[in-house]
Amino acid sequence: MTAAAERRAETAALSDVELMTLARAGDETAMRVIVRRHNQQLFRLARAVLRNDSEAEDVVQATYVSAFTNLTSFRNESQLATWLTRIALNEALGRLRKARRTTPLEELDMPSRSRSANLIHFPTSISAPDPEAEASRNQARRLLERAVDSLPLSFRPVFILRDVHGMNIEETAVLLDLKPETVKTRLFRARKLMREAIEKELTGSFSALFPFDGARCAAMADRVVAALK
Repeated sequence: MTAAAERRAETAALSDVELMTLARAGDETAMRVIVRRHNQQLFRLARAVLRNDSEAEDVVQATYVSAFTNLTSFRNESQLATWLTRIALNEALGRLRKARRTTPLEELDMPSRSRSANLIHFPTSISAPDPEAEASRNQARRLLERAVDSLPLSFRPVFILRDVHGMNIEETAVLLDLKPETVKTRLFRARKLMREAIEKELTGSFSALFPFDGARCAAMADRVVAALK
């Protein structure tokens, strides 16, 4: 392992507090580790608010730029994840408010293909994916993403933190500056709406289960005729 690789590995093992100390001194490696460590959570939260991949990426970038240019305002009185999350949420909500001043509300309330046709990129296996399994995963992911997008704005960040990132009620309440009771209520309603959205989309799909038509059907007819000769 090269000296540079060893340095990256050592830095990656540091705590957020230690990384922030290095970042304040202008350590680029520490900044990169911070970005990689918190990217997923910040992106998902921004994406939950804006329902647009490219805008969410812009929010994440703006969050880190703001954080790294104002490192002195972070006093270690809260967790780094909390500080970054609040910056990201404020940035995302600010963009949403700006969009509402120029976009009809009905266009914001419904997911729009023109705004983003991309998907949230979840980690995948390093092994070569099975095409059919990958297609099934993508289909399920799209279904879930549409269901999340259909949730009211106030429910989406709660759902992402609790059911996607697995945070507890107290952690979620701190990050979103909500009362724990509010988090519980919003999560309950979000899960209920998610189930309803998924069930609605799946209704009518059962007739497509276990298809046996097209070439397979024709081949069976050929086999039966051949067997009877």
